[in-house]
Amino acid sequence: MIKMLDAYNMVKDENIILIYSGPIWNDGMQGIAENLKKRLEFDELPLSASQSVFSVFVEQMNNILMYSAEKQHLHLKEKEFDVSKGMLIIGVIEGKSYFIRSGNLVKNSGIELIKSRIDHLNTLDKQQLRKFYKEQIRAENTNPESKGAGIGLIEIARRATGKIEYEFTPYKGDFSFFSMLVYI
Repeated sequence: MIKMLDAYNMVKDENIILIYSGPIWNDGMQGIAENLKKRLEFDELPLSASQSVFSVFVEQMNNILMYSAEKQHLHLKEKEFDVSKGMLIIGVIEGKSYFIRSGNLVKNSGIELIKSRIDHLNTLDKQQLRKFYKEQIRAENTNPESKGAGIGLIEIARRATGKIEYEFTPYKGDFSFFSMLVYI
């Protein structure tokens, strides 16, 4: 069992600036986003780097919100709604670059599609990503599994300073844990 002091030292030593695990919904993301904005201001990053970190954070949270296979039904006051579950970790490496790791459950039936999309994006350079992004904005979304415009992963790839790293770990039954890691 990890003691709190051990956990504190692990977070401190790894320069973790934000950890979130649990339910995610649109309104709930706002508080986390405000905390991240303040931290990025505190770190005095160049505007382009700060915007990239924030943009990737938003896209990864949106991916969890829309595609997590783990949902929870909540009742708050007179309102009922479903929330997605996932996790997000943001940290700093040697005071220079940031990493953003997200994770959530996905259906095994969707793994190949996710892999093929990320693998394709990882073959494109920044100019090709910009062109592909513009093409996708204009294109009609024909994927029945997609709940968005289909450009979130492209935006992540455009902002990343390297390839998108990912893995799928078998979980229970028809589900796997999808983890994505991006450096900025």
